[in-house]
Amino acid sequence: MADVINLNKARKARARATGKQSAVENRAKFGRTGADRSLEAARKARADAALDGAKLTPED
Repeated sequence: MADVINLNKARKARARATGKQSAVENRAKFGRTGADRSLEAARKARADAALDGAKLTPED
């Protein structure tokens, strides 16, 4: 004979597991320090400036 399970507890356990998984994904996506964000912004600004400086202007 099969074991009897409480469907409400099974549903809540499944919801808890998916919540933990989404928390892991959000930490990876948004969980950066201020130093990391500022470093990335500085690198992007420097790369944009180098790209703008290398653009050729069409001659009239």
